[in-house]
Amino acid sequence: MIKENRWNIPPNAPACMEKHLCSAQYRADGTLLLAASSLSGRSWQGSIWIYSDPEQAPNEGFCKAGVQTEAGVTDVKWVSEKGVIVASDSGALELWELSEDERLLVNRFTKHEHDHVVTTVSPVAGVSGAVTGSMDCSIKVWDLSQEMVATTYNAHTQPVSCVACSPTDESLFVSCGQDGRVLLWDRRKPTKPASRIEYPSCCPTTVTWHPHHHSIIAFGDELGRVSVKDFQGTQPAQVENIHSRRVSGLAFSTHSVSLLASISDDCSLTVLNSELREILRDRRHQDFVKGVCWLHGGSNTLTTVGWDHLVLHHTVCPATGDYTLSS
Repeated sequence: MIKENRWNIPPNAPACMEKHLCSAQYRADGTLLLAASSLSGRSWQGSIWIYSDPEQAPNEGFCKAGVQTEAGVTDVKWVSEKGVIVASDSGALELWELSEDERLLVNRFTKHEHDHVVTTVSPVAGVSGAVTGSMDCSIKVWDLSQEMVATTYNAHTQPVSCVACSPTDESLFVSCGQDGRVLLWDRRKPTKPASRIEYPSCCPTTVTWHPHHHSIIAFGDELGRVSVKDFQGTQPAQVENIHSRRVSGLAFSTHSVSLLASISDDCSLTVLNSELREILRDRRHQDFVKGVCWLHGGSNTLTTVGWDHLVLHHTVCPATGDYTLSS
């Protein structure tokens, strides 16, 4: 006799989500993508989860789809309406695809091309591609339609901490690494694709692009500072001391005048206005905050996830600085 599925749980979703939530991203329609890792035991496990109602995360019983991965997950991104790319502790890039009814995640490929942990992944705008960075110090540009690496770069001399593709130009991306460098890459220049972006003397940890200004990027560092720079301008970077420990993630909202969310290993979230002035500070996380994402369409709502297994939702009013919190 087939037992009734009282919770309507998708067929291949794991029974239990790992404790450490490491990444989150919204799809354009508000569907939340979530990644988790165990980070304990002889072999680390991971999983990815889809929630049509983000308020229900991380409750396994209310997920739309979920699947166990072969190793721990470090980063996860939407690459299309139904496609998800996963950066793995095993050195692999994984591509998963939602079924037609979006209740099943199907593995399209798993490619072990890096020789160490894949620390970061970013989809290429407008094409079926992605860029990965790794603790093996390399950056790889992927052609997802061909399931292969198109180009490998070895400009960093220490592990790559973050890569971020331009939201408007498929040829541009930025990277930062433990060698203390922030590099701007232009794949149209085969002889010298990378140029260095001047940065204050501290190790950068994360980088992101402004959604409306193609030459403005923000980056965080080991000292907890957040910087914003126009790499085509002549002015020095805006730099503010925001956190007491390393910055682990940054995300711009899609407002006409974008807000910048910053998360840190000091277990806090900060939202900054265009002058890098604080308009929200939230300290409810009890462990490292590892993922931050905004709802699309100029929304005032953003979500953070952390190693404490919390998914926290925040709403901020850019005009007044007022905000509300929910979990």
